[in-house]
Amino acid sequence: MNVQHPTSNVQLSTVGNLPRASAVKYDLEERLLEYAAQIIFLVEKLPTSRSGNHSAGHLLRCGTSPLPNHGEAQAAESAADFIHKMSICLKELRETRRWLRLVKKLSWGKVPGENDGLLAETEELIKIFASSIRTAKENKIKRKNVPPSADLR
Repeated sequence: MNVQHPTSNVQLSTVGNLPRASAVKYDLEERLLEYAAQIIFLVEKLPTSRSGNHSAGHLLRCGTSPLPNHGEAQAAESAADFIHKMSICLKELRETRRWLRLVKKLSWGKVPGENDGLLAETEELIKIFASSIRTAKENKIKRKNVPPSADLR
């Protein structure tokens, strides 16, 4: 059984006192694609020293990993499989955050503060994935606690 898990979001804005969906639709896959591209652009700017190459390799692997792993999560075969694959994305994003902080600490960016936006996006993606995992776990528990006869209503 292949369960599709949509992950796009619609930004909510406030019109009066009522939240309304705006015309801007955020697709997590596109966001992760842009994120991976930005990681690659950054990696290409890192110094070609022993430490620069070491850091670049790790950052390239963990920073681009959420994009394909998110695709795997969308094609998860069960709720547990979805949670597991989303957890891999979260783990890789947390590792990316650490490498980005190191790059910032060493001032390897060409322009001071140049990578602040990438760090901010990493933080937002971490929150999105953590929230999605939490919701999936809650939904899994709810499904376990529903008696089989309740599905027939």
